[in-house]
Amino acid sequence: MKTKEILTEAAALQEELQVIRHDLHQHPELGFDLTYTLPYVREKLIEMGYEPAECGKAGLIALAGGKKPGKTFLLRADMDALPITEEANVDFASLYPGRMHGCGHDMHTAMLLGAAKLLKAHEDELEGTVKLVFQPAEEIFQGSPDMLANGMLEAPKVDAAAMIHVMAGIPLPSGSVLVADGGVSTASCEQYHITVQGKGGHGASPHLAIDPITAAAHIHLALQEISARELDGNEFGIFTTGRFTAGEVSNVIPDKAEMWGTIRTTDTENAVGERIKTRIREICNGLAAAMRCRASVEFYDYCPCMDVDPALSKDTLTYVQELLGTSAMNLNTISGGNAGGGSEDFSFVSHKVPTVTMFLVAGDMDKGYCYAQHHPKAKFDDAVLSRGAAVHTWLAMRWLEEHKD
Repeated sequence: MKTKEILTEAAALQEELQVIRHDLHQHPELGFDLTYTLPYVREKLIEMGYEPAECGKAGLIALAGGKKPGKTFLLRADMDALPITEEANVDFASLYPGRMHGCGHDMHTAMLLGAAKLLKAHEDELEGTVKLVFQPAEEIFQGSPDMLANGMLEAPKVDAAAMIHVMAGIPLPSGSVLVADGGVSTASCEQYHITVQGKGGHGASPHLAIDPITAAAHIHLALQEISARELDGNEFGIFTTGRFTAGEVSNVIPDKAEMWGTIRTTDTENAVGERIKTRIREICNGLAAAMRCRASVEFYDYCPCMDVDPALSKDTLTYVQELLGTSAMNLNTISGGNAGGGSEDFSFVSHKVPTVTMFLVAGDMDKGYCYAQHHPKAKFDDAVLSRGAAVHTWLAMRWLEEHKD
């Protein structure tokens, strides 16, 4: 089989993949609640001749190949959307306010469905098995753990795994593929929720109340000193308070103030993260007490760093360059070897089997694709859908071919 053959076959699917992507984009769903998406993907797989099996709360697995003995290579696409209202100027915008495919998971699902069709057409050539995984709940870091707990890596046992994430708002030509180097490629992430309890009262008599907003504001400012003054300059540790709420009206001091945010590190042992958590607790308790309040801190939804396998990364770059030439490059080309602050729940898989991540540039900045994922105005270029399907297909076929033993 030749690279030109796969690219040509993938290009022939472009219109079909675009229709799938637009349909999914108009019907975004959150977390595990994929009542439209899951049946949609299942039906597409059945039409191709697969027998998709449910895995966990809302995951699907389909197997290609298996006619020849060999190893098993896993390809994954996430299916869930974000809880934001779309502001992108597209004619297939979300039909539901407050829900949007702002991270490109609709692209991921369409591309893997394209790969499924290509792999089915070349099933007799597969030197082993390709496990196609359609995963829910990536945005809340619960989809991969749920599918892992329900046998995602078993029956057949997975030997290596890969994923593609689309990107926009970066200065590279649309269609470029970046392969993450061995080691940490994305940060860990853990959520926090801080509650500051005071005593409510009338705004005209603040001396009779205990103001939790003032205490919470001091806590918020003090937390910034952890990264500014307590972490080594060579350590990566950031946290962001993305939500701060208190009160409902302007003339009443509320009983409590609350903050929610995230902690991110690139420490595979999470020692930096644990130090940050300790200091958050100490700062919250100390400052709250100094201002006659009480504070509580909750940490939840931990997601580890993505740990890319060096050998698989090297093989992947070789295979994708066979397919795309100089359009495929090492992620270090733009990152300088530094892991990004973003997080990805496929990292749970990377701590179980050799894993690689790839990033597909989906839109030129000078053509209006200037907003990065998670922005309400984010857009992704449909033109890369067939390329993503081809990359999935070629990578799986080539890896199985060269790893028969």
